[in-house]
Amino acid sequence: MHSALARINNVSSLFSTCLMVLLAAVALSSLFATADPKGKIDVVSLKVYNAKAKRYPFKEQEFGFVKFDIDADLSPLFHWNTKQLFVYLEAEYANTQGVNNTIVLWDRIVRRKEDAHVVVASGRNKYKLKELYESFKNTSPATFSLKYNMMPYVGLLMYGEAARTEGHEIPEARDAIA
Repeated sequence: MHSALARINNVSSLFSTCLMVLLAAVALSSLFATADPKGKIDVVSLKVYNAKAKRYPFKEQEFGFVKFDIDADLSPLFHWNTKQLFVYLEAEYANTQGVNNTIVLWDRIVRRKEDAHVVVASGRNKYKLKELYESFKNTSPATFSLKYNMMPYVGLLMYGEAARTEGHEIPEARDAIA
């Protein structure tokens, strides 16, 4: 006869094995649940100003300010294994040295399917758009894209893109901001 501890050990190992198999099945099945969310981005204005950097008060630096409109329906991404979505607007351009820059300008966390229709009218960048090589002069046109990161309850993170714009020329810098 087995002791009580041996029986408890057998039952708990069977339970944990069944639980792990169930979680693996959930993770694999959510990989096959594909969705193609659609969205639209309109860049209303893109302006560049000279300003003094906070860290280096004697150094001038260029900062970009973007006004945009977003209309994206991300509700197809929500299913039984979706915990939340991290949605962000990204700007991509190449500077004069040939370095490709990707900068996150705005973000939002969507936790419910009811909030998955993201509408932003006259939005502004939340994070700084600045060129590390001092100037936006002679940079390639910037493309803006609305991307998402789907965080499931169980399984791998999934990344995707809901909308993309054509290239927008980055204008010359204006006078310093007071």
